[in-house]
Amino acid sequence: MSRTASPPAGKQPPAAKQPPAGDERRNFLEKVGAVVIGGLVMLVPAASGLWTFLNPLRRKGATAEFVRITPLAAVPADGVPRLFQVIRDRTDAWTHYDSEPVGAVYLRNVDGKLFAFNAECPHAGCMVAFLGDQKKFQCPCHDSSFQENGERIDPQHCPSPRGLDPLAVEVRDESGTQDVYVKFENFLAGSSKRIPRA
Repeated sequence: MSRTASPPAGKQPPAAKQPPAGDERRNFLEKVGAVVIGGLVMLVPAASGLWTFLNPLRRKGATAEFVRITPLAAVPADGVPRLFQVIRDRTDAWTHYDSEPVGAVYLRNVDGKLFAFNAECPHAGCMVAFLGDQKKFQCPCHDSSFQENGERIDPQHCPSPRGLDPLAVEVRDESGTQDVYVKFENFLAGSSKRIPRA
């Protein structure tokens, strides 16, 4: 049978040893530091995921919009297609460019009615030329040829899967002169369907 030893009379048992106040503060700061570092470690992959989601390269391309092409006076009403460069602001990922050439259009004025075509051949994207003496568009790359209205000549043997891409066109008077505006967009080459290019 065991017996607990009692301290000798007049002596108190030793008090439990308490850690110094400085050690408690250090332990608290270590725990807080661990939480902060852990949070930062989790923040990096979360921020990477968010960055990828917002990456402009993953955004859909700008929708087509009307662009001023030329004064109406530069397109005589003789039915002859005329080539014009399309100039507008362009944003490529994070970079913005002011007044950059983004393509070309043919404008045709038939007795006051305007028509516009994208100047790229729908076959492979080459720039078509208008042959005035033959009254037709001709692609120099693979000999696709088109009528003045943009339809294919000899569709069964034409390399292009579709006619020239027509574009919406209108005349605006915003600065005291009548200007031609075209709703410009490019389309995927090599397809029989007109699919806007992003």
